[in-house]
Amino acid sequence: MLAGNFMRPLMRPPMGHLRPRLPPLLLPDQHAIHELMTSPALLDFAALTELASRSEAVTVACACNATPTDGWQTLPLSMPEAQLHVAGTLAEQHQDDATFAEYHPDGTRYWSADAPIAPRYFPYNRCTVSECTVCGRSYLRYVEGGGYFVDQRIRQLKASLLVDAAL
Repeated sequence: MLAGNFMRPLMRPPMGHLRPRLPPLLLPDQHAIHELMTSPALLDFAALTELASRSEAVTVACACNATPTDGWQTLPLSMPEAQLHVAGTLAEQHQDDATFAEYHPDGTRYWSADAPIAPRYFPYNRCTVSECTVCGRSYLRYVEGGGYFVDQRIRQLKASLLVDAAL
């Protein structure tokens, strides 16, 4: 969410030894304001379902689906990122507070193409949803971070796999 403090002090220069020192003025941190203004909207389950239904209905060939992304993939080099527009986020809370529990009631795994998409569970609770500006397909995206690496992951959004599962 917000990086650092929202307000930062602005120190007034000293005005000589006869004038009292005034407390610092608090001005909004420009980075925090930019982050607030550019943060994607939180998508509820109905909005996510709508995007997924529209995405699954797309049948035209497009550069965005040159590499299959039915299950989680490292962002393929063939994916034209410039065509992807962030439509919203599934992150209801700060990443530090989001669960790492996965939802696999039928024995699927993280990488499975048929794994359910449960927005309250990992990794979906850290995802943004991006829509291709050329064809209209939607994708789930998040950044997987380990000790020494960062990996952008992507998966096509499919209405047939959506599950509104409670934590």
